[in-house]
Amino acid sequence: MDVTVLGTGAPAGLPRPDCPCAACATALGDDARAATAVLVDGVLLLDLTPGVALAAARAGHALGGVRQVLLSHPHDGPAVEVPAGLPQPVRVPDGRELTLLTGHRVRALAMDAGGTGYAVTGPGGQRLLYLPPGSAPAGLARGAESAGAYDLVFGDVVGRPDALARLRAVGAVGPTTDVVAVHLDHDVPPGAEARRRLAAAGARAVPDGTTLTVGGPEDVSAGPGVPRRTLVLGGARSGKSVEAEQRLESFPDVLYVATGGSRNGDTEWAARVAAHRERRPGSWRTTETCDLVPLLAKDGPPLLIDCLSLWLTDAMDAVGAWDDAEWASGGERALRERVRELTAAVRATRRTLVAVSNEVGSGIVPATASGRRYRDELGRLNAAFAGECEQVLLVVAGQTLVLRGFGRVLHG
Repeated sequence: MDVTVLGTGAPAGLPRPDCPCAACATALGDDARAATAVLVDGVLLLDLTPGVALAAARAGHALGGVRQVLLSHPHDGPAVEVPAGLPQPVRVPDGRELTLLTGHRVRALAMDAGGTGYAVTGPGGQRLLYLPPGSAPAGLARGAESAGAYDLVFGDVVGRPDALARLRAVGAVGPTTDVVAVHLDHDVPPGAEARRRLAAAGARAVPDGTTLTVGGPEDVSAGPGVPRRTLVLGGARSGKSVEAEQRLESFPDVLYVATGGSRNGDTEWAARVAAHRERRPGSWRTTETCDLVPLLAKDGPPLLIDCLSLWLTDAMDAVGAWDDAEWASGGERALRERVRELTAAVRATRRTLVAVSNEVGSGIVPATASGRRYRDELGRLNAAFAGECEQVLLVVAGQTLVLRGFGRVLHG
């Protein structure tokens, strides 16, 4: 089954008309995107958008063979003219199934925010899922997709990462599913930043006009690999925790490991904790502990550890690091052993792991000996932990710099 992506942008396209934002200003070349529309084997058109016939011609296709045009969502603005020879576009009621004379089968899926999703099965049994912008499948339960994982999924990965999480939770998206982001808008700067963000979710973007072969030999490796271990560094209020959370919001059943404790009576700390909790998806679970080694040794859902700097504070408390005599008489050796145990567990873990830590080595020299000791030990911990990670990121003023990459980030 050959699928040509005629457009990959939001309904208004990218750049948006008359939008002065930085993302729209830099959406050039392959990063300029028409409204999303997909042509399946030249016979099925998913979404009719302005200029779709010209887009098909640029991709080397004619629309004369199209037998069915399906709409996934209401189209704002002026009515789109139906090119001559095309069937009248329709939206199929939820749950209804169509069978084309060409052997393609289409099932309409209910969405949670309006619109209609379409599950398409080709004559050879290849399966793709097409989701409308801003929506996720409604009422999914494990086993609902009895045919297993789709070969190809088109979805609003940036706008609704939880849709991908839901599909993973029920087995509709698996390790070999090629997830292609569509309905791309100006929420994320295009180019390298968008590709990096998508790769973290196990998805990719392709230029308009790209043709994909569903179920072809290249599909298993088509999508970017998600790193097993990632360390996110940054200063205070740099956006490091948000970056870490975004990396896992397209995955279900994440375990959020808070190392800071509750600090009863500290209202400012309670406000910080509440802000973090409000950002997290409702499906995530939270545990408050600094005992990280057993968690890393167990099989289970992805871990998000926030943060290593607080873990270090707890470890230094435990070994008496703040007292010079205790530090010299065994505290330093005990802390080194704790760090070795932690980094060994990171090396051996089979869980997906994202950890957050503060980068404090670029500031002023602390005025106290204990402050300098903590700064030095955190630098050593960060370096040791980073050495065991496939990907290391530094967040500065909300901008993410990749210090260590992973695998291949594909585009096209």
